[in-house]
Amino acid sequence: MRNEFHADLQTVSQLLVELAQEVRAAMRQATRALLTADRRAAEAVIAGDRDIDHRYRDVEERVCELLARQAPVASDLRAMITALHVAADLERMGDLADHVAKTALRRHPSPAVPAELRPVFTDMAGVADRMAEKIATVLASPDAELAAELDRDDDAMDELHKGLFGVVLGADWPYGVETAIDATLLGRFYERFADHAVNAGEHVVYLITGHPTPS
Repeated sequence: MRNEFHADLQTVSQLLVELAQEVRAAMRQATRALLTADRRAAEAVIAGDRDIDHRYRDVEERVCELLARQAPVASDLRAMITALHVAADLERMGDLADHVAKTALRRHPSPAVPAELRPVFTDMAGVADRMAEKIATVLASPDAELAAELDRDDDAMDELHKGLFGVVLGADWPYGVETAIDATLLGRFYERFADHAVNAGEHVVYLITGHPTPS
């Protein structure tokens, strides 16, 4: 029974890795749609969000089944609770990629982001991609130090987010209110993507150490 239990737990871990990889790919594709007005890329992200949701529900159902069938204690129980928390953060990250793609699609055939903002969104997307990659890595091979790096990555995202506001709220902003609202919401999507990555990293640290990350 214990061998079967640990095999099932390993399956859940692999599903989380695959979910993290899907989420990373979704945000990369959503960014391409955003910056290049790529309609097909945007539609692919929106369609793929259903697969992310399905994988999230699969993780949730498997963990609930294990909890009902077994009596996990100590580290096993911690692993199962961590899986639920991480899956929820990853699912939300997928939703945020979906929001980026929908913004790109709504503005098609014009780019949703004016030329002056493309560098900052390119940088924000780069940070988001790095964070999603780290989440997939630490889920595949738990590493508390690498997971803790996500806090520093999030600081970089916050700085970019502040810089975006500086441009949009500047006196010489020439693109009007609607574009300013789009840019503000897009910045928020990337910023929240990073926040959820940090949350997932903190859950991994808890799984490894048994201690919550200090707030």
